[in-house]
Amino acid sequence: MDIKQFGKDFMKRFTENNTTLLAAALAYYFLLAVFPLLIVGFAIIPYFNISPEDAVGFLGSILPQELAATFEENIISLVETPRGGLLTVGILGTIWSASNGINAFIKVSNQAFEVEETRSFIKARGIAILLTIGVLLAAISSIILLVFGDAIINFLISFIGISEGTGFILQISRLVMVIVIVTIILLGLYRFAPNKRLPFRHILPGTLTASILWLVSSFAFSIYVSNFGNYSATYGSLGGIIILMIWFFLTGIILLVGALLNSMYHQKKIDDATEAKKETASSKEV
Repeated sequence: MDIKQFGKDFMKRFTENNTTLLAAALAYYFLLAVFPLLIVGFAIIPYFNISPEDAVGFLGSILPQELAATFEENIISLVETPRGGLLTVGILGTIWSASNGINAFIKVSNQAFEVEETRSFIKARGIAILLTIGVLLAAISSIILLVFGDAIINFLISFIGISEGTGFILQISRLVMVIVIVTIILLGLYRFAPNKRLPFRHILPGTLTASILWLVSSFAFSIYVSNFGNYSATYGSLGGIIILMIWFFLTGIILLVGALLNSMYHQKKIDDATEAKKETASSKEV
């Protein structure tokens, strides 16, 4: 494959599909899903006798300072008083809001593969909800591995007596597991979101590219925000929301880049198969 021509074709499709505009739309839907998700997470905490300070400290350990400060007051309010009804509303709100984001991704995927949505509203929404649940479970698993991985490994070293060398291997393994989890959920998104049957081998290039880009960009953006980006000085109390929107926008672009790569690779495989059939037919005629 001509890399230069491939790059030109990719940039052409990137522009024609209004990728940045669609990424902004995805970022909007992702943002709407964050607050119900926080309600679910922190409405559960009072039932486990976890103090508000510990809850805020936990959030601060996984989010940039400006972003954690944005949610601090609401978190303390949620943690101090158990609210069963709020938990139910939060779960339903999270699933519905997040499924709107996945539903938007379904439409974008159809556009990338140039297919019409012929599935019924119920089927399309059902797929969006199932994919949403998968994304949420993957996100929770990744957070547990990243945030509590050190504590779990230290416990194993102290109380079970595994060697430090084995502990190092476990450290590497948990990072590999995060990559695997992200790759699997992206594989599901790219396989079931478009209204088109796609072999898994046709969506591997975009899936692997998106996984690597998302992990690298998220890590780099976190370092930038923590050390260089002082958004609170510019935007005041809105600094955390701005950070979140930028991260969601980057995530949206990466998801769409993966979808475009998959569509181009899928089309190339179809063209190659068609060409091979023509050559076979021509050889038989001769």
